[in-house]
Amino acid sequence: MSPIPARRCRIVVGVTGASGTLLAQAVLSLLGSSGVERHLVVSPAARRTALFELSSPELESLAEVVYGWRDIGAPIASGSFSTGGMIVVPCSIRTLSSIAYGITDSLISRAADVTLKERRRLVLSVRESPFHLGHIRAMAAATEAGAIVAPPVPMFYGKPKTIEEMAAQMAGRFVSLLGIPNAAEHEWPGDGPRPRPYDDGPAERSPGPPTRSRPEPEVTS
Repeated sequence: MSPIPARRCRIVVGVTGASGTLLAQAVLSLLGSSGVERHLVVSPAARRTALFELSSPELESLAEVVYGWRDIGAPIASGSFSTGGMIVVPCSIRTLSSIAYGITDSLISRAADVTLKERRRLVLSVRESPFHLGHIRAMAAATEAGAIVAPPVPMFYGKPKTIEEMAAQMAGRFVSLLGIPNAAEHEWPGDGPRPRPYDDGPAERSPGPPTRSRPEPEVTS
């Protein structure tokens, strides 16, 4: 029997209508340069948002396979179709809620549900602020189901000079959460040399509560 040829890692990318389509563009580009086969689903609201945010809003050119938003007969709607995980970036609150509570009314939420039930990595880059209690409960429910909730928080200590550089840094973090090594992934080296073994010096002893001096008793004759 001839050996089964090795297959490229497949990652499903869902793009929803929250602001942040630049992040989706950065993630798709980074996955491509990392040798990943990209399976893309873009919601109608995401296409509308991309028109405002991207100079070149055609995200489909950055994927090997593109599906329709309502195509629930697509391969990624089945657990038998092997993937390395899925990321929804940006993830709207509506999509978060659908995933958290198992409402599979679109291919994005169905593919995410499949990812969870097959115990694969699912990263949700929830893009909203501020959060109310319903948002927080939905994020908690998604986390309890096995998702990784990763809002797009920039790494200011990396001192990004442009929005694109900031997006690339966050994309590197998202892709690393999927377990994929990538060129944009940067480990924090520390803020200076450390002695070995690490020694903070002797621990300081707590002075304890202040003491009060008692007055000497009067001696009466």
